[in-house]
Amino acid sequence: MHLNKTITAARRTAGIDEYYFSRKLAEVRALSTAQNPVINLGIGNPDLPPPPEVVDALVQAAHNPQHHGYQPYNGIPALRQAIARFMYRMYGYQPDADNMVLPLIGSKEGIVHISLAFLNEGDEVLVPDPGYPAYAAAARLAGATAKTYTVNSHGAPVNLDELRCLDTCKVKILWVNFPHMPTGRMADRQMLSDLLAFARERNLLIVNDSAYALIGNADPISLLTLPGASEVALELHSLSKSHNMAGWRLGWVTGKQLFIESILKIKSNMDSGMFLPAQLAAIAALGAERSWFVGLNQIYNSRKEQVCKILQLLGCTWQTEQAGLFVWAKLPEGVSDTALVDEVLYGARVFITPGSVFGVNGKGYIRASLCADVDKIAEAGSRIATWKQGKPQQKEAVPLKS
Repeated sequence: MHLNKTITAARRTAGIDEYYFSRKLAEVRALSTAQNPVINLGIGNPDLPPPPEVVDALVQAAHNPQHHGYQPYNGIPALRQAIARFMYRMYGYQPDADNMVLPLIGSKEGIVHISLAFLNEGDEVLVPDPGYPAYAAAARLAGATAKTYTVNSHGAPVNLDELRCLDTCKVKILWVNFPHMPTGRMADRQMLSDLLAFARERNLLIVNDSAYALIGNADPISLLTLPGASEVALELHSLSKSHNMAGWRLGWVTGKQLFIESILKIKSNMDSGMFLPAQLAAIAALGAERSWFVGLNQIYNSRKEQVCKILQLLGCTWQTEQAGLFVWAKLPEGVSDTALVDEVLYGARVFITPGSVFGVNGKGYIRASLCADVDKIAEAGSRIATWKQGKPQQKEAVPLKS
């Protein structure tokens, strides 16, 4: 005789919600129509193509019938070597391609793998607030607890005195993310050196998620170039934003051999290697000239000018020195970020992101994406201006000096 039992989800899922954008974008799609499509300025989904040689490499490789089998879990040697050369060319740091580089199916995969590789139940991690929600979610999946530290929207990105006051006796990983998402803040070498010293002092693994390093950033820095970093640090990189390859799922983690081997234990039990034509296309992408990035950033700069006009319409203030694919802006006092986002979505058919998605310190802020062409951003501004007609007028905003 079989008793009826309720099949329940694992306890590890109890503290994790469906990713905000997974839910919200379904709402946006439902609202959008062919006659009146929603203009999406909410996510960092590059709308431009990768360098043409990347697509050519993918197509040519895919036509080869020998390229459709399983590949090594740690990527083909040529890809690891291309990553090492790219790191040296862009940052002046050249890891050992055989032992210090692990290609990933996107850097988001790496966040989970690192968490599973280094965290035990009862451990804690330090995550930025505001910050990427995946850091805390990955910690919970590993049975650990996330504690937050503040990333400031102006002034020093991180208040080191505040950080040092935190109880870190159970903390094992410190997540940092520069250029920072969502605020666009950049950390200079001194700030990174201070964070590295804190990690060494507290015996923490410091992980720098460097997904936005080459977007709107004149001085990209690798944490691993700093003295002593290799003993306590890992760094994640991605082709998604820098090379307009978000859907390709190509990234990597680099660090000392012992750390990489621990991550590979997790990765090799969770996937069966990366599609070979995608790896060969990644090699082509990693060979792109600096001039390609200069041109890409010029496009984003022109888009940023239009996005800032929208923020001005909404009465926001913002720091002028921001890197990455977004502009982070403070709403007028007393305005709810979530309420405003829904008002703009349903009233103007324009989607922007509420800052509270990224943590308590994101309340009262919004984030607008640069991943739409200038004409579409201008149309979004026109829609918002029309929607605002008849609403109480707010004081005109101006950008803040960093």
